[in-house]
Amino acid sequence: MRGVVFDGARVEVVDDLEIRDPGPGEVLVAVAAAGLCHSDLSVIDGTIPFPPPVVLGHEGAGVVEAVGAGVVHVAPGDHVALSTIANCGACGECHRGRPTMCRKAIGTPDQPFTRGGKPVYQFAANSSFAERTIVKGVQAVRIPDDIPLTSAALIGCAVVTGVGAALNRAKVDRGDSVVVIGTGGIGLNVLQGARIAGAGVIVAVDANPEKEAVARRFGATHFFGSTEGVRGVLPEGVDHAFECVGRVELVREAVDLLDRHGQAVLLGMPGATAEASFVVASMFLDKSILGCRYGSSQPQRDFARYADLYREGRLLLDELVTATYPVEDFGVAVADAEAGRVARGVLTF
Repeated sequence: MRGVVFDGARVEVVDDLEIRDPGPGEVLVAVAAAGLCHSDLSVIDGTIPFPPPVVLGHEGAGVVEAVGAGVVHVAPGDHVALSTIANCGACGECHRGRPTMCRKAIGTPDQPFTRGGKPVYQFAANSSFAERTIVKGVQAVRIPDDIPLTSAALIGCAVVTGVGAALNRAKVDRGDSVVVIGTGGIGLNVLQGARIAGAGVIVAVDANPEKEAVARRFGATHFFGSTEGVRGVLPEGVDHAFECVGRVELVREAVDLLDRHGQAVLLGMPGATAEASFVVASMFLDKSILGCRYGSSQPQRDFARYADLYREGRLLLDELVTATYPVEDFGVAVADAEAGRVARGVLTF
């Protein structure tokens, strides 16, 4: 079968991947569509260390082909969106409703694939850049059949991370002020998460002026090319500042924009050893710097919630998919993503 494999030096689309049968508690999914996220590119450029060879992809949707023993919540033929959170369901964090903090969800990578008889790693417990993948049952979330799979794929990363950061982690409230730095796939979803929460002033910041129209469509009330313009709209500072680029200087700018009791939420992915600085004294008025893993989500709950919001017309999904590519055009998709020509490109099988 076809898939996108990174061997540690180069990435290529191959057609000789094999995958094992699902074991107990596992689900075999025929992937229909998978979004290309910068986290996939970060494996290629070394920003995210990961053992090769590895099948990339972590934002996908498809149709269940087979289930292992004990799986009862999905069945062959069901449409599913795929989560990257392979939590155990039995530890203290899982029982507290924090599956993103489960140690098993951040554990040793599996190798369900082979190529030429040699094992190949799975990225983010998902590997949606393959015609078929195996996930734990908790990762396969059933979705209504009327949601296009090219749109549903984005629920599994861009939507759950961005919207979840606003609703679950920051807990944006009605009338709050929000600044979103970077309006790629994650940033656009923070914008619409803030809109859904009822935020008042929602400022989008992006160096590319061509992104203003789409940022406003997703919820921005103002748009600036840098954070310098924010104080003109919010002279006392902002309640919630989201850094969605992954640059340490922008982390500092997010912190510096905070009002009293404000919080900066870090969503971008800088290098693994990158360090950021801030003025300690500036934090004493109940300000906070928050990390956020996967939108602080509970996928089996939140994916269904986002599907409902989409069907109600309150959550934009189709508008996120600015280009689709057959998997053979992976290189074109990467070039478009790196040039900022697409909000989210989607690979199809």
